[in-house]
Amino acid sequence: MTTRRIPRPRDLAPLMRFEQPFGGRAARLARAQTIWDLRELARKRTPKVAFDYTDGAADAEISLRRAREAFDEIEFRPAILRDVSETSTTTTVLGKQVALPFGIAPTGFTRMMHTAGEIAGAHAAERAGIPFTLSTMGTTAIEDVAAATGSRARNWFQLYMWKDRDRSLALVERAAKAGFDTLVVTVDVPVAGNRLRDARNGMTVPPSITLSGALDALRRPWWWWDFLTTEPLAFASLDRWSGTVAELLDSMFDPTVGFDDLAWIRESWPGKVLVKGVQTAADAGRLAGAGVDGIVLSNHGGRQLDRAPVPLHLLPEVVREAGTDLEIHLDTGITHGADIVAALALGARFTLVGRAYLYGLMAGGEAGVDRTIEILRTQVVRTMKLLGVNSLEELEPGHVRLLVA
Repeated sequence: MTTRRIPRPRDLAPLMRFEQPFGGRAARLARAQTIWDLRELARKRTPKVAFDYTDGAADAEISLRRAREAFDEIEFRPAILRDVSETSTTTTVLGKQVALPFGIAPTGFTRMMHTAGEIAGAHAAERAGIPFTLSTMGTTAIEDVAAATGSRARNWFQLYMWKDRDRSLALVERAAKAGFDTLVVTVDVPVAGNRLRDARNGMTVPPSITLSGALDALRRPWWWWDFLTTEPLAFASLDRWSGTVAELLDSMFDPTVGFDDLAWIRESWPGKVLVKGVQTAADAGRLAGAGVDGIVLSNHGGRQLDRAPVPLHLLPEVVREAGTDLEIHLDTGITHGADIVAALALGARFTLVGRAYLYGLMAGGEAGVDRTIEILRTQVVRTMKLLGVNSLEELEPGHVRLLVA
């Protein structure tokens, strides 16, 4: 029979770890173990119009759902009995070393998500030893991002081609002068995607305070306090705009941009050039001879053409077509470090995260971005160890299988 006794205080003491009822931001972020945890924090703390702009995609949001499902359908093939006591996550991207195999993707209107905005992302990226990409549609000036970061920072600038080519060239020149080392030319926005959440929310920049928005603000007073007591939200690279996002994109972006324009960009930019938004192997092959340094397989996070190709499914074919001539990067749908490891095993050199970064930013400002990076870093390392590899270079297609493609 089991002998029972009354527990003694000294036996109970090590078990008692009560959390403070109001632990503050640091405690909330520490409890977040996944990107989805950060997303839930972001949803609770951010007005619907800003959260939906980040979280949503085009039309029925099929492209985004399929991209995430593609990572869910990965089957790993681990090797056993390997010494994985030492694991390195460093790699070389566009000729320079980075500490992790992912960087921060370009995002527009970032200070709408949190007033710390692009500066928070740039600071966190510099500390982590990864690139930060500033968008043409950013809310912090090129020069301000450069001034906020040090010599160790890898700042990239994302360029949309405008109808006014002189203004495009002016941005390129400013970014080069500010020390940005890579130009990310986004080519999948001849017109704005049909982002229904934004249309239904009446999304404008800056956000309009509608009746529903005012009611929403009552539940999130901290966001509105920050918004109303800091520098007014505006585009750092454009004139002030008071219409909808779709109207802005359609008025600015040039639907006539073609392959010939890449030569003009290449001549104007002294650093590396990435082309973002590649969605077919044929286009990847053509870009291999166009003088660019790399491509990003991306369907714009599902925010442009719904039912567009899934970048992860496209990756093996593109590697066969252009992998020896171009660096291949990938984004869209990444929410876990295992997603990143899978992409690298299938031939990508690097990945970019957008929504995951913004969820962290909305959840806790700069500290939230740090938490995003730490969550992904920990997941990358754990996945590598469980696969039996010590370095990113050891990853190969045999480590994964696409169950559905």
